[in-house]
Amino acid sequence: MSKQYFGTDGIRGKVGGELITAEFALRLGYAAGKVLGESMPNKTIVIGKDTRVSGYMLESALEAGLSSAGVNIILFGPMPTPAVAWLTKTLHASAGIVISASHNPYYDNGIKFFNQNGNKLNDEQELAIEALLDQPMSMVESAELGKAKRLTDVAGRYIEFCKRAANRQLLAGKKIVLDCANGATYHIAPQVFQELGADITVIANQPNGFNINQDCGSTEVSVLSEKVLETKADLGIALDGDGDRVVMVDHTGNEVNGDQLIFMVAKHLQQKNQLKGGVVGTLMSNQGMEAGLKQLGIAFERADVGDRYVHQKLTKRKWILGGESSGHILNLDLAGTGDGIISALMVLEVIMESGKSLKDLAAEMELFPQVMINVMNENPKQLSRNIKLIEAANLVDESMGDDGRVLIRASGTEPKLRVMVEAKDADAAKRQAQNLAKLAETLGAN
Repeated sequence: MSKQYFGTDGIRGKVGGELITAEFALRLGYAAGKVLGESMPNKTIVIGKDTRVSGYMLESALEAGLSSAGVNIILFGPMPTPAVAWLTKTLHASAGIVISASHNPYYDNGIKFFNQNGNKLNDEQELAIEALLDQPMSMVESAELGKAKRLTDVAGRYIEFCKRAANRQLLAGKKIVLDCANGATYHIAPQVFQELGADITVIANQPNGFNINQDCGSTEVSVLSEKVLETKADLGIALDGDGDRVVMVDHTGNEVNGDQLIFMVAKHLQQKNQLKGGVVGTLMSNQGMEAGLKQLGIAFERADVGDRYVHQKLTKRKWILGGESSGHILNLDLAGTGDGIISALMVLEVIMESGKSLKDLAAEMELFPQVMINVMNENPKQLSRNIKLIEAANLVDESMGDDGRVLIRASGTEPKLRVMVEAKDADAAKRQAQNLAKLAETLGAN
């Protein structure tokens, strides 16, 4: 049985569209309450959200659905996704829910789930919830309805958790520009970095419900780059809307992506004999990272795109470090899920202990030029399986040998086919990507 609603990162869609509505959230809350709440003695589910205006509506609908299933609710308000995962486990809740569409615009939203250990749900749990979504709701008796309460000290708890992942006064003397993406970290990240000794300038920390990820955050670092240069900062840190990703900007304004950050952390941990195995990337990880790790004698494996698959492979191999080029980085010795703040602290520790600048550390790994073209299509999965497109991609891949690669995949969250070409020659990567994207557009239109 295949899943109808759950993707690689929970359930996501346009608010008011066919999927993300108040009615759907009500039924989802009820189904999740029956499946997840009844499986634990403590029938309590926690809910956090980012700063999208639709979060208020979805939070209320989920609360009503959970209550009707006889489950108690603890409301956090705006909190980063990794904070909700950690608090779910810390508070011994039955499950955790995050209302967020991560790095997407404000008019999208999504609903993510964590089990009692702060990990993503397994397929069996997601299928059980989906099965109940299609059934009539049967509310418990009035005396058994769940109660809701709001915790006001969760931000402080999470701030202390993040600080424990770093040495006290780690950042003394460091001048940093921090971009909070007008998202869930706006009231948390500045305190963490400031209390660890940094001289910080904060941007994009004034959410209004509509400006989350708008010209800011990990997907758009141009303003951050300008601010780093203007303030003569040592570096810039860009989080995303729900706080589980981070990319950085060096003192010259150049972006340093997730692959580069993972590489420098892996090298540093190896030098300290703390790496514990190899590194897990994804199908999208830059070939330059794979080549650089190989030179260091560090094993590397690719997982499917999505942090849950990186986590699964790390757990299976009993490794600790992995992630995605987008900046979703996991160090399972520090946190059970991708955490933008903790990942940034992890990189800053490398900078402080090595005595090198972010720019110098990033230069130790050669990034292959990568060209990504998104082809709009209502059925990108079907298009990705088109035999003519596959044959054309294979020919390009074979022609480049070890000097490049091709990846064609359907987006897990949007109606897009992603055409990616990497090559040591930037012009060749661009040309081949454009040719394959044009072919995909033609095939998709037929």
